[in-house]
Amino acid sequence: MMTLVPNLPDNTIGLAGSGQVTASDYEEVLIPAVEAALRKHKKLRLIYELGSDFTGFTPGAMWDDLKVGMAHLSAWERVAVVTDVSWVANATNLFKFVMPCIVKVFPLKDRAAAEKWIAA
Repeated sequence: MMTLVPNLPDNTIGLAGSGQVTASDYEEVLIPAVEAALRKHKKLRLIYELGSDFTGFTPGAMWDDLKVGMAHLSAWERVAVVTDVSWVANATNLFKFVMPCIVKVFPLKDRAAAEKWIAA
């Protein structure tokens, strides 16, 4: 499941993932949020929190993640991934070089620091 995180700067999309994140989560939550934000801003920031109850992404969710990232490649300014899920943190650090923006991983205990960094 994916939900939007409120009370972030207008150019920042906040997401919280729990349980299994599916393609419908991307299609019903993330994609509309990205499209709405892009109507107001040329550059977007993303903070994505995956808590301890996160169990994984379906193949469709991974495909939608790739499509959203590539479709709006030049729109991303900063991405913060907040998680204690080691494989997510490791994969993010391994593949962040392909992103055209700064990507940083934060442990859950440093969520406040992630919000401060994303807003800077």
